[in-house]
Amino acid sequence: MTQVIVLNGGSSSGKSGIVRCLQAVLRDPWLALGTDTLVEAMPASMRASDGGIEFAPDGEVVVGPEFRRLEAAWIAGVSAMARAGARIIVDEVFLGGPYSQRRWQEALGDLQVLWVGVRCDAPVAAGREVARGDRTIGMAAAQAEVVHQGVAYDVQVDTTRTEALDCARAIAAQVK
Repeated sequence: MTQVIVLNGGSSSGKSGIVRCLQAVLRDPWLALGTDTLVEAMPASMRASDGGIEFAPDGEVVVGPEFRRLEAAWIAGVSAMARAGARIIVDEVFLGGPYSQRRWQEALGDLQVLWVGVRCDAPVAAGREVARGDRTIGMAAAQAEVVHQGVAYDVQVDTTRTEALDCARAIAAQVK
């Protein structure tokens, strides 16, 4: 039985919409947690420091050692919740590509995980980024492809021309 669904995609690729749709179409209750949840839980001082996380004007995301330490604890906590019986959907951005996926694989260990790639053409994601108004311009284009390089998936969806609900249904069909 699938215990964790990990969605990986760049900023503004449509992951959050898919997560909400998955929660609606999957039979059992699933918790939604994501990298934005982690960043929002951190003190504001870590969002603009060398040790925390910084969003450069060109859209680059730079993370420091304090962020990595808290992120490792957070990943271990998500894994512990899944081991305790919660079914979890993780909304992630693998800035480190396969290294990022490997950290999750090690933490999730023998849990049943469905790895999902959420793709979106860079120009479309960039348009969504502008419309959202809450992201650093340039992040979507910078992340659109790099987050997928070297990452292995069980299923991939593309939100460029496919609605979140249809993507969620395709993912749900793979959940055991």
